[in-house]
Amino acid sequence: MDEEEFSIFRRFSTLEQALELQDQLEAEGIQTIIADNVPPVDINFGGSTLNNEIEIRIAPDDFQKAEELLLQQAENLVDNVDPEHYLFDFSTEELYEVLIKYDEWSEFDYTLAAQLLEKRGEQVDEQTLTRLKKERINELARPEKGQKGWIIAGYIFAILGGFLGLIIGYALWKSKKTLPDGDKVPSYSENDQKHGQYIFLIGMIVLPISILSKAFLMP
Repeated sequence: MDEEEFSIFRRFSTLEQALELQDQLEAEGIQTIIADNVPPVDINFGGSTLNNEIEIRIAPDDFQKAEELLLQQAENLVDNVDPEHYLFDFSTEELYEVLIKYDEWSEFDYTLAAQLLEKRGEQVDEQTLTRLKKERINELARPEKGQKGWIIAGYIFAILGGFLGLIIGYALWKSKKTLPDGDKVPSYSENDQKHGQYIFLIGMIVLPISILSKAFLMP
């Protein structure tokens, strides 16, 4: 399988954490790739940036198997949970928030939140958990909003012959984000992607002309 087809499964702040998970996954026959998260277009302009530096990437088809492995490990740990764990102080609404935004929490916290809700008499069966995950994925798959300013800036820089116009245009056009299930979807709406393509093409035409013009005008 081509490495470019692998998707981001987890991000870590240290290499040691990434290597520990890599060992666990590969012991179960799941091929992994460790990389830093500096792809030029796997970002968005809405203010969300990648804070961690080390990624574990696996094939999208292995996401479910990897998730089940980590959840099983978490269930084993939950049996011996510290009664002082912060989730015990969470309200019912806050515990549901952990389940809804499961991609922002560890498998341990997710599993413990589900158990605590069950103990409080809430219905947290497999069907409910699956529904919440699907709703979360649908939410994350929505295109990023508020790109008007970047589109205007991209056209300006592209027309002026700036290299920044090419970068903005390409990012709007080709940027993708990885969902918790491993699927990759465009970061921006079709309309924003079209603007990005136009900005990129304008930049590709204007930039060489600008460079040549400056070269001929030099004494």
